[in-house]
Amino acid sequence: MNDITIPRDSAFRRESAVPRDSNVPSFVDINHSQDSMKVLNLTLWIAQLLTAILLLWAGYVKIAKPITELAAMWPWAGEVSATFVRFTGVIDLLGALGLILPAALRIQPRLTPVAAVGIILLMICATVFHLLRGEGANIGFNIGVIVIAAFIAWGRFTKAPIV
Repeated sequence: MNDITIPRDSAFRRESAVPRDSNVPSFVDINHSQDSMKVLNLTLWIAQLLTAILLLWAGYVKIAKPITELAAMWPWAGEVSATFVRFTGVIDLLGALGLILPAALRIQPRLTPVAAVGIILLMICATVFHLLRGEGANIGFNIGVIVIAAFIAWGRFTKAPIV
């Protein structure tokens, strides 16, 4: 009869179909990558929601409150026209809606990172406005929103776009 023996040394059993120095990821790498994408997506959603809540609040306050109350909160609001204050409130509301609705409703979701870029531009304008008025101490908030909106734009344009 034919006696076939299979080598049972440890080196033979450790060989795999994919060489160790190959660029092909293992299943562990794929699972890790999927987990990382889930974490990034969740982090982006949290950033979008928090930024939207902030902008909704700012927009509501600028539109609904009397200018005298706004001037007590923000001195600049009493030194510019009421129309300008209300206009900035509308822009804040539109930015908030743009961060959430296209992505959540899956209607033109590519508009979400575009809204984030719009918020960056809005905050740059606010920063310049405050600097020109000698209110440099007040721009930290604007810079913070720029950083968060840039993270949202980067993430939704490149790493975790909503399709």
